[in-house]
Amino acid sequence: MRIISGSLKGRRFSPPKSFSARPTTDIARESLFNVLNNRIDFDDLSVLDLFGGTGSISYEFASRGCEAITTVELNFKHFSYIKSMVKEFKLENAIGVIKADVFKFIKKCSFKYDLVFADPPFDLKDFETIPARFFENSLLKEDGVFILEHSDKMSFEDHPNFNEVKKYGKVHFSFFTDK
Repeated sequence: MRIISGSLKGRRFSPPKSFSARPTTDIARESLFNVLNNRIDFDDLSVLDLFGGTGSISYEFASRGCEAITTVELNFKHFSYIKSMVKEFKLENAIGVIKADVFKFIKKCSFKYDLVFADPPFDLKDFETIPARFFENSLLKEDGVFILEHSDKMSFEDHPNFNEVKKYGKVHFSFFTDK
């Protein structure tokens, strides 16, 4: 895997083969960030990366100048890997990594973010409830956006906070706002 753009462009990272996370593909990540490049200023952005996995989304935000990123990951191996890569890439001042259950974290979190990205395991039980569970907790700043990565087998177009979906093969990114 590689970082697509920014100050760390081209830097590679390789999670262990035993890693159980399904990382966002380079193509899907590049496409997502091309969309975001035209919409947001990364320098002043506060980001919450839920279900951190390999940390690839957090590294992309940091590489583009974002200095306020919180990554939440429950799996100890994944959490440890993200921490090691944050150190290797010298991103300790930009990325804070929290080992926690995402759903418990969002219930207790009182901070509001400009952008929240969630990439849960596609086979997660009750996956379809994630947007509703997220919006119960008001974690977005005014004009903030929640992006949910999901498979092409799901649609969130009927959710009241849904705005749009971007499709890249079998990977979809649904965008939501606090209305």
